[in-house]
Amino acid sequence: MTTLSRSLDTQLIHAGEPETRIEGAVGMPIFQSSTYEYTGASSYHDIKYIRLNNTPNHCVLHAKLAALEGAEAALVTASGMAAISTTLLALLSAGDHLLAQDCLYGGTHDFITRDFPALGLAVDFIDADDPPSWPSKLRRETRAIYVETMSNPLLGVGDLEAAVAFARRHGLVSIIDNTFASPVNFRPPQRGFDLSIHSCTKYMNGHDDIVAGAVIGRADLVKKVTHKLAHLGGSLDPHAAFLLHRGVKTLAVRVRQQNASALEIARFLECHPAVSRVNYPGLESHPRHDRARDLFDGFGGMLSFELRGGLEAAERLLDRLELPICAPSLGGVESLITRPATTSHSGLSRQDRQRLGIADGLVRLSVGIEASGDLIADLGQALRE
Repeated sequence: MTTLSRSLDTQLIHAGEPETRIEGAVGMPIFQSSTYEYTGASSYHDIKYIRLNNTPNHCVLHAKLAALEGAEAALVTASGMAAISTTLLALLSAGDHLLAQDCLYGGTHDFITRDFPALGLAVDFIDADDPPSWPSKLRRETRAIYVETMSNPLLGVGDLEAAVAFARRHGLVSIIDNTFASPVNFRPPQRGFDLSIHSCTKYMNGHDDIVAGAVIGRADLVKKVTHKLAHLGGSLDPHAAFLLHRGVKTLAVRVRQQNASALEIARFLECHPAVSRVNYPGLESHPRHDRARDLFDGFGGMLSFELRGGLEAAERLLDRLELPICAPSLGGVESLITRPATTSHSGLSRQDRQRLGIADGLVRLSVGIEASGDLIADLGQALRE
């Protein structure tokens, strides 16, 4: 199917689908088979096998996800961390060096600080908002630059255009974690990024019932990552692939609702006397609001905030809330709330968290698709003295 002239909403439903429906089925069947009949494939990676990520359930997703971001190719993985770690291991060899944004998802930070040294890999952290400082960190061995669309959990918006330009100027692979934005709000390959990574556990699937990841971008790089994944074994199970395929079809309607609700909630919190700070790029008070407005089609469903009462007030809020569920992860239809110090960034030392501005009392809210008025009313009663 030709997808170039079709809107994202239509591509979510139709891109990548079998042109001849399998036995007439409107819904993609689950191919619960690990092994497929040999049909003369000349390459090991062309043999159909679950671990090689090329079963019918995989292939439909690959075509659909590539279309969503206007990319050449895509790959689904067993988790977001499988996508991150396999991508970096596919592109970097012993002796190589990575430039990475200084405020990252905790799992990514742990991988590049704790596992890299044993593999002979080096990393330097950069301020994504300060491009003039980047050349001082560049080495002859630098191979890639890694950033996030919106940083977790402080919702910073780095100079993404500068990251692409810097990578091209110095022959680096540009990699971005686009989980927080989703293809509805930002499509990195169309902005020049070589690879876009997602934890599909979050917005792509949107229902808090699977773990999955994706790598989207240049075909030659996705092929390298695919071959590395085949050896490391981080392939996606067919049933999880089916659920992701089903979940992604409602991505646009979910994310647009979450965009609108998150902005309402952020404005409410910003005006509340118990709240000292709100981190949300849709607010005019956000230091990079203008940049976010220029880059994104929506500001996302994630926000974080601090209370004037610090940690004690944050714990009291979490205990009083009735609608948001106190749980890790994000991007689902249910609103989830957590303190990053105890979940996503618990692997960082307290000193590292403080250096990055992640206070112990920082609260992160993933806005679901509940009525925004109900969520605001719940937050209001929980914040009441």
